[in-house]
Formats: sequence, C-alpha cells, structure tokens
Amino acid sequence: MRSILVYADRSPAMPARLETALALAKANEGHITLLVDTPIGRYISMDPMGGSYVASDAMKQALADDDSQAARLRQRLREEGLPYDVIRSEEEPVEALAVASRLADIVILSRGSAIAGEVVLATRTPVLVLANDKSLPVPVTNACVAWDGGNEAAAALRGAIPLLARCASVNVLTVEEKSGGFPAADAVRYLARHSIKAEPHQLARKGSTEETLAAATLRLGGELLIMGAYGRSRMSEFLFGGVTRYFLRDCPRPALLMAH
Repeated sequence: MRSILVYADRSPAMPARLETALALAKANEGHITLLVDTPIGRYISMDPMGGSYVASDAMKQALADDDSQAARLRQRLREEGLPYDVIRSEEEPVEALAVASRLADIVILSRGSAIAGEVVLATRTPVLVLANDKSLPVPVTNACVAWDGGNEAAAALRGAIPLLARCASVNVLTVEEKSGGFPAADAVRYLARHSIKAEPHQLARKGSTEETLAAATLRLGGELLIMGAYGRSRMSEFLFGGVTRYFLRDCPRPALLMAH
C-alpha cells in the first residue's frame, strides 16, 4: 500500500485519518495524497424560473478555510519528510474521491464522514473506514475477515494482503446461514499462499449475521475487520438493514477494510 489517499476534511476525525496514513506510509515507503474538497455546487441554488443564485460570501469563506487546511497539512507532511501531494477539488466528495482513487492502493475515510458506503460503491479501490476518534495501529496486530464466499468479500481480502502480511493474528469468520454455506477453507488457503497463517471460525448465528460477526470480532480482539460491502443491493440494505449498513452506522469498532 504505497499510494495512500486520504479524505482531508476539517472534521474532528481527520487527525486519526492522517495518523493512520502516516503510519502506513512509513511502514511501506509510501506516498500520501490528501484530498481537500470544497463542493461549490452547495453554494448555488436555482429558482423555479431557472435562474441561479450564488451564495458568494459563504463560498469564498469555505474556499479560504479549505485553503488554510491545505496549507496546514502541507506543513505537517513536510515536517514528516514523507512524499506527498495535496489536491483540491470542487466536486461533491464521492465523485472527487472516485476520480482521485483510480491509481490509489487504499482510501482512508471515517465513519462520521457519512459517505463511506457511497465511496465503496464508486471506486474499485479498497476503502479503510476508521472509527472517528481512533487511528489504526500499523502493523495491525489482530485482524478478522468476514467471509461469505462472495465476490465482494474476495475483493476485500485481496486488497487487505499488505495489511495482513505482518499481522500476528488473522481469523477468518464464517456465519452458518444454512447447510453447505461458504466454508472459510478457500480464504485460509489463499492467505497461506501469501505466507499469512489464518484460523478459520465457523460461527453459529446468534441474532443477525452482523451481530454474530461483531460479537466474534470483539471476542477475538480484532482491530480491523475485512469485509465485502453491499453483497445485496444498496436499496435492499436501506429498506431492511444489512451487514454493511450495520458496521458503517451502528458498530463504532473496529476499523473496517471494505470493497465492493
């Protein structure tokens, strides 16, 4: 993971994202790209007759605030002595991140950004979603893999290999949904080919699938949960809930590495 993209807004969660990016870059001789985004469309309104109005004072203030943010971040990264760039965008955050992530190895967001689920769907790059106030330790000591045999879980697992390479404990979790489900053996064998030893766990379902996974991850001390995102349609998850929605909205720990 040498090309690290960070959504660099002005929220209280940004320091944890930056610390995680710095740790990843130092561990992998990586390059950090910080995206400072000012969506100017939010300051333009239309009237019923087709006229447009610009809240120019508010837009100028937002641009100035984000200019200051970019300058502070440049100074911090110069002090760290790591290769970096700070890029600016005036698009909506999901679109800006989707474009910027095309040649990134990982995108770093926080749960509080409220866009993580949309970004996962918009990019082919693995997305690391941090708890709002907690950076991810590097190297990761204990990681869990939510495995259901699907394409999304496979994509997440492939993207997580650099994080798992020096991980002391890796646990592959499979929830028993029905007989003949998706055994963890395939994931364990795949990890073994990368010299990563993993322990399989077949979990009896207690409550919902997501609650079963969350309880097992907590019991095993997982700092990071690797999982596919939106294995069923996003509309279905919106209407009825689901694993992705639960971990993004209702489960503040652990950090998530997600892919679709």
